[in-house]
Amino acid sequence: MNVKSSLFAGLVAAIVAGAAHGQAIRKTNPPSVPKPVAAYSHVAEVPPGTRLLFLAGQVGNRADGSLPEGVEDQAVQALENIRLILAAQGAGPQDIAKLTFYVAAKPASLAKLNAKRAEMFAGTPPPPSTWIQVAGLARPEYLVEIEAVAAVPAATH
Repeated sequence: MNVKSSLFAGLVAAIVAGAAHGQAIRKTNPPSVPKPVAAYSHVAEVPPGTRLLFLAGQVGNRADGSLPEGVEDQAVQALENIRLILAAQGAGPQDIAKLTFYVAAKPASLAKLNAKRAEMFAGTPPPPSTWIQVAGLARPEYLVEIEAVAAVPAATH
């Protein structure tokens, strides 16, 4: 086997092994665009060999059905609900490829929400995120709804 063939075979083996062993989502910020203005990445690349999980929009209701009063507390609970759904699928926050926040009221502060995001994504780049202010959600007491897309190695489930 010549050097080119050997290198090519090694590259193919590395790609196949990476997909089979749960290669991580690659989150980056290209140097050609401005840095993110908050805790998110501009792009997430989902590797081959993954299952895509599309989570329904999560509102801030607790397991007992109660709902926190403020938008920030509802957002923190909605992120926790996402974390719990992912855990049930053998996944975690590091597997999130995209978050979309729909908010019906602007929070006075983002301190609790930023702390929850920092906790969820500690040690990994945060996923691309979008924040959209809307006139209202499915019920008037819902102040935030968060959608997530995650990519999980196929062998995880």
